[in-house]
Amino acid sequence: MEPTTLTTERLVLRPHAPADVDETFAALQDPEIQRWIPVAVPYPRSDAEKYVLESSPRTWREGTGFDFAVRLGAEGPLVATLGIHTSGEYAHEIGFWTVAGHRGRGYMTEAVLAAARWAFTELGCVRLIWRAGVGNTGSRAVAEKAGFVIEGLQRSAMEHRGVLRDCWVGALLPADLGLPSRLPHEPSTAGVGAAV
Repeated sequence: MEPTTLTTERLVLRPHAPADVDETFAALQDPEIQRWIPVAVPYPRSDAEKYVLESSPRTWREGTGFDFAVRLGAEGPLVATLGIHTSGEYAHEIGFWTVAGHRGRGYMTEAVLAAARWAFTELGCVRLIWRAGVGNTGSRAVAEKAGFVIEGLQRSAMEHRGVLRDCWVGALLPADLGLPSRLPHEPSTAGVGAAV
């Protein structure tokens, strides 16, 4: 897929460029990001270079992943990174982190909504999955503000530095944003936990 740039009222989401290496490296020194995101600790500059210059462009070319540098305006600072990756034939999974000095301003929710609309309209995504380790309340708050329905807890579902952790899982559907889906959805009429 051709690299795409998205804009919102305050933000520009664009594929990573070489200029992002320094800010990505600096942001990923944050212990709070390292606590939840499976990056090397300590985080070396070579990992930032590999992500920005190699793996992110490769997944765009292959159509398997779409990572965005989220900036405050076209020339503004890096405020976050957001990625959407294929997760089976009908779903995609979203992941994100916010630079420490830019949390609590609604940037991530704004970026998630823009990326979700793009995924539903341009990628043909019919289910956008969000997962985060249990306890990552910041990520969960963003997901809920963006309209994700929290579907439950998955036990031992995320590997993080050699340890399996429980995670929260939620989903956003095109209809949640008032958009059509490329496949019809037939919601269940049975109660949760009903016998089959």
